Amino acid sequence: MNERQKFGGIAALILAVTLVIGLAMFATLLSDYATGDQEPGESVTFIADHYATMYVWNLIVMVVFGVLLVPVGLALHDRLREGSGALSQTATAFALIWAGLLIGAGMVTLVDLGTIADLADTDPGRAESVWISLDSVERGMGGTIEIVGGLWVLLISWAALRSGVFPKALNYLGIVISASAFATIVPACELVGAVFGLGLIVWLVWLGVIMYRSGPSEPTEIGVESAAGSRNRHRLEASVD
Repeated sequence: MNERQKFGGIAALILAVTLVIGLAMFATLLSDYATGDQEPGESVTFIADHYATMYVWNLIVMVVFGVLLVPVGLALHDRLREGSGALSQTATAFALIWAGLLIGAGMVTLVDLGTIADLADTDPGRAESVWISLDSVERGMGGTIEIVGGLWVLLISWAALRSGVFPKALNYLGIVISASAFATIVPACELVGAVFGLGLIVWLVWLGVIMYRSGPSEPTEIGVESAAGSRNRHRLEASVD
């Protein structure tokens, strides 16, 4: 079994677990913070009272998720590049961009959470200002708008459809959940991000199991024909030159 495929499959399964943990914490321990339109002062008070929970949650859903996204993206590129090289390269670029955004936003959030908790008692006004800035950064870099993640899922699904590597149902699922990610750019549709998160869990589990079990890619007839056609075109161009 190809070791990178196996490792990528394990990483994809762990990504799904981080999302399950994140959504579970969001719906239970952080429900008061997540629901409604809280004022900055209320948010600062909640962070000060639940600092450890907020820290762990952001560490899991942003930093850990971002780190694990890298091996998944690279393993998928290895698997898809034979039958769909350009799409696979573009998808990998978006995987790395998304990982960088999540890790960067996560590290900023972890630092600012500590600052807010420290200032909550001594300087509430400053703590509120820090929270407002933090909220904007987190939302813009992937906490609410999921465009980059949606592009990655869409490109992977499209590349897999062209190469015939993964089941069609998995690829169509990826296209559907990527559409929900694109909807998050509309302010009234921010809650659709939860649909993207839930769909992504199913997609990652399915993908992870396939990658872990199958090892090196075994393209279907469509994928083989696509790859053969690409090689023949290159040979024809070389002979013309």
